Amino acid sequence: MAKKKTLFECQSCGFQSPRWMGKCTSCNEWESMIELSSEQIKFLKETSSSSSAGSTLAKAKPITQIEEDNIIRFPSGSRELDLVLGGGIVPGSLTLIGGSPGVGKSTLLLKIAGNLAKVSKKVLYVSGEESAGQIKLRANRLDANHDNLYLLPEINLSSVISEINNQSYELIVIDSIQTLYSEETPSAPGSVTQVRTITFDLMRIAKSLHIPIFIIGHITKDGSIAGPRVLEHMVDTVLYFEGDNNSDLRLLRGFKNRFGATNEVGIFEMNKEGLNDAKSMAGKFFNKEKLQSGSALTVIMEGSRPIIIEVQALVSEAYGHPKRSSTGFDNNRLGMLLALLEKKLDLPLGTYDVFINISGGIKINEPSADLAIIAAILSSYRDRELSAETLFLGEVSLTGEIREVLGLSQRLKEIETQGFTKVVIPNKPTETTSIKCFIANEVSKVVEWM
Repeated sequence: MAKKKTLFECQSCGFQSPRWMGKCTSCNEWESMIELSSEQIKFLKETSSSSSAGSTLAKAKPITQIEEDNIIRFPSGSRELDLVLGGGIVPGSLTLIGGSPGVGKSTLLLKIAGNLAKVSKKVLYVSGEESAGQIKLRANRLDANHDNLYLLPEINLSSVISEINNQSYELIVIDSIQTLYSEETPSAPGSVTQVRTITFDLMRIAKSLHIPIFIIGHITKDGSIAGPRVLEHMVDTVLYFEGDNNSDLRLLRGFKNRFGATNEVGIFEMNKEGLNDAKSMAGKFFNKEKLQSGSALTVIMEGSRPIIIEVQALVSEAYGHPKRSSTGFDNNRLGMLLALLEKKLDLPLGTYDVFINISGGIKINEPSADLAIIAAILSSYRDRELSAETLFLGEVSLTGEIREVLGLSQRLKEIETQGFTKVVIPNKPTETTSIKCFIANEVSKVVEWM
C-alpha cells in the first residue's frame, strides 16, 4: 500500500511541515500546527501546478522607460482618516484595518461609507458578522442612510464577486476578512489558506477594476492581525486602532502605506453619533488646572502633530520584590531610567515599587518624554507637586546627559498656543519665544531646578 502523505500547516503564519510540531519554527507559536486533509493537499498541489503552467515570461524594461502612475486621491469625508492615508483614498488600493473588539472599526468604515454615498458615490458594504437590520440600526445613529449605500450580508466570496461585477461600485468595505470563505478552497473560514486566497482575489479585483477596498481584520491576543503574516504583505495599507475602550478617544495609526508616509496618526472621538474626528486636542490628555504629586507634562509628536500629554508616576515602598510596571511607555526604558537615577542621584529606588501611566491611552514611541518620566518619578518620590505651567522636554542618555529632541520649534509653538509659560529643555531654542526656558543638560540639574 502507498504510504499516506500528511501535511501540517501553522494557523498563525502559514508555515507547512510534513510532521506535527508543538511549536512552529517560523513564528514560534505554540499549538498552531493543524493537519491538512487530503482534499486540501490536493488543492494546494493543483494550485501550484496551474500557476506555474500558466505563467508567461516577462521582459524587463529600463526604469527610465517606465511611466509613473498618476495617483488621484479623493476625500473620505474624514479629515483624520485622510491624514493617515496620506491625503485621501487611492483608487485601486487595498487597505486593512485592525483593532481590538469594540474599538470602532465597523463604526468608522460605515461612517466613511455613508459620507461617500452622500456625495453620490456608489458604495458596497459587505458584512459577514451582522445582518442587514443590525447595520441599518447603526446607520441610523451615524446618519449614513443614503440611496447609494448598498448592504450585502454574505460570507460566500463568489456571491460577493458576482455582486461587484454586476454593479459599478466606487468603494467596497469587507467586514470582516475572517468571515468570508471561498468554495474553491477546501478549508474552514478564517483559516490560513482561506484568508490568503480571499485576500489575493480581493487584491486582483481592486487592481483590475480600480476600486478601493477596505478590509476589517480581527486581532489576536497579542495585538496582531489574525491570520497569516502574508495578509499584511499583500495589502497596500495597514492601519491599527489604538486606545482604551473606556475612553472616548481612539488613535488610528498607520504601519504600512505604499502611497504615503506611516508617521501620521488620526485621532477620533467616540460619542452618540459614532466615531468622529477629534476637533481639538487641547486638554484631552492632561489636566491644566492643577497637577498632583507624581504628574508631569510633556509634548510628543504624533506624525506632524504636537500633543501635550500628562505623565503619571507612583513610587511606593515595596513589600518583597520591587515591581516595575508601565502603561503606554516602554518597560525596558523605564528600567534604564530607574537604574540611571540610582547611580547618578543615589536614590534607593531598588526598594520601591514604580508604576508609570500615560494618560489618554497614548503609547509613547519616542525618547522625548524621558525627562518628563524622571520628573514625575522624582515628584512622586518626594511627594512634591510640580508646576502646572511647566513642561519637560528631553532625551536622557545612559550617561545622565539630557539631549535635544527633534521638532523643538513645533513643540514650543504648541506649548505657547496652549498658554503654558515655562519649559525645561537641554539647550536654548534657536527661534525666539515668549516661553521662559530653563536649561538642564544633565539629570542633576533637574533635581536642582525642582
